[in-house]
Amino acid sequence: MIIARLREFLRSCVSTPLNIVLTLVVLGGFAAMFPSLIEWALVDAVWSGNSGQSCAGTNAACWLFVRLHSDLILFGRYPPSEHWRVELAGLLGLVSVLVILLPGIRRKLEVACALLVLYPLVAATLLCGGVFGLPPVPTLLWGGLLLTVVVAAWTIVTAIPCGLLLALGRRSAMPVVAVLSARYIDIVRGLPLVGVLFVAVVLLPVFMPPGVDINNLVSALVAFTFFNAATLAEVFRGGLQSVPRHQYEGGAALGLSHGQVLLRVVIPQAVSAALPGIVNVCVEIVKETTLILIVGLLDLLAVLQGGITDPEWLVSDQVRKTAYFFAGLAFWTLCFSLSRYSSRIERGMSAGTRS
Repeated sequence: MIIARLREFLRSCVSTPLNIVLTLVVLGGFAAMFPSLIEWALVDAVWSGNSGQSCAGTNAACWLFVRLHSDLILFGRYPPSEHWRVELAGLLGLVSVLVILLPGIRRKLEVACALLVLYPLVAATLLCGGVFGLPPVPTLLWGGLLLTVVVAAWTIVTAIPCGLLLALGRRSAMPVVAVLSARYIDIVRGLPLVGVLFVAVVLLPVFMPPGVDINNLVSALVAFTFFNAATLAEVFRGGLQSVPRHQYEGGAALGLSHGQVLLRVVIPQAVSAALPGIVNVCVEIVKETTLILIVGLLDLLAVLQGGITDPEWLVSDQVRKTAYFFAGLAFWTLCFSLSRYSSRIERGMSAGTRS
């Protein structure tokens, strides 16, 4: 299948004169930049050493910086003796995704829903500790790629169902529900995420009763969920509006209740139609995680920025370039993997509609 797709892609690159010209321009650009990039990133790069002085005077990537800061980049200030908990949580998450992807799994929807409920509980237990003999680890020590993945995964898993409920509420026949849902969506979508984060992390504790302390990470997670749920609600609303009216009538004619029509007939079609927009929002969520720096949480980009300001690593401008190149590569990998995963889901959902 991969070879067939590659052959189809190559054929499309030369299918018209315009495509031929664009293909040649792209290939020319790669030919001009690729050798220099390989030389900078691999051939002349600094891979070994014990300090920043090893990168002094070089004009190539300083991967030594990334290697010596690998623990901080991956785990933040999470205690080194407890790194196995983060690794186990990541492994369980990967296994859960593979289980959902494997063909031939019976009742896959029920299995996926069970994993979406159980895995966050297991991961939170491992990461937070305080039970089953696990030492507690404050969220202030979380950082790096760990924090980026936690914020992105939590936001995606919670904002999608919340956005669907808001979209259904906006189309509800109950006026109060419809008006409240519409006002919430319109107001939140008109606000910047930075402002929502400040309200959740800075202003919200001011209005809490004395003695009630709200964790910054929890406040940020709630803010991300509320903000992106409003955006996803409009994406789902477009998907719901794309479902023809006769689908509702057909479900009712089969004796299904209104709730059963929504769950079994309307929502699957709406999600399939809205999937490209959902993926686009999810990719934006991954990139938005860098904003948690403004509320004192050190994600992947913040850890790298902190590392390059260390006087020991101010010996070469290549350290800064390498750090930002690595950050871009990491975020691109996360977003591209999410995009490819969604493409596979979209092909599976549309397989039954192909003639």
